[in-house]
Amino acid sequence: MPSLPDVMTPDAAALAAAAAAYPAPDTHQDAPLAPARAALVEFLTRMGDTTLVLGHRLSEWCGHGPVLEEDIGVANVALDLIGQTQFWLGLAGEIEGRGRKADDLAFLRDVWEFRNVLLVELPNGDFGQTIMRQFLFDAWHVAMLRALTSSSEPRVAEIAVKAIKEAHYHLEKSADLVVRLGDGTEESHRRMQAALDLLWPYAGEFFLGDATDAVLAEAGIAPDPASLRSAFDATVGPVLAEATLAVPAGSFAQKGGRRGIHTEHLGRMLAEMQFLQRAYPGATW
Repeated sequence: MPSLPDVMTPDAAALAAAAAAYPAPDTHQDAPLAPARAALVEFLTRMGDTTLVLGHRLSEWCGHGPVLEEDIGVANVALDLIGQTQFWLGLAGEIEGRGRKADDLAFLRDVWEFRNVLLVELPNGDFGQTIMRQFLFDAWHVAMLRALTSSSEPRVAEIAVKAIKEAHYHLEKSADLVVRLGDGTEESHRRMQAALDLLWPYAGEFFLGDATDAVLAEAGIAPDPASLRSAFDATVGPVLAEATLAVPAGSFAQKGGRRGIHTEHLGRMLAEMQFLQRAYPGATW
């Protein structure tokens, strides 16, 4: 669709010239990366995309939270996740070696190039659904970051050491809210159970491995996703029990996000998130 005029640029021709001069990344023309390096870039992109998309989803609550304390709390978690995204995607761009920075990866890729899990791109729903999504993510996130603190890649370990402090706080907060709402009123319990029933199959994607994960696990860079399941269950089980919520039966897991196959929700989200950079390439504050 046509973009709005740049009110800060009196000369439209100058704006057009600036846009044309901005280098658009074209990965198809670049030489392929070595397998181990490509696997590391893929892993970093998966981590960064997951925190980016969830951070943006949480930011949608800003000004709409049920109470002021939770409005501010959710916004702060969103900021933490976006900050972690800068580390993950920044390192991905550096190792990739094609001149792309974190902002380029966030704002100049199309939906099929994103590698986040499906869980985080789902719409927020009501506040209970947002909190249940956050809790399931946090339980996995802490387990993953704990494993990454021992990564054989020092830069990955450094990011994990920094991020896990925030992740522990996020998990404590979301777990507390799951218990308060699950074991609260009849209505809040109903909504939390409905949220768990909806989101539980999406959590299974966290633990599905592929060839990329096998390469990284063999090199000691990142854990086998399946190995994190026991820690996840050990965290989630007692909290759900205290919240009087029943874990859904069955082992079916939604999947595809880590391979670039997404729901329709991600494309709509990216259209909003990426609009400014795509309308005015290279624009800065």
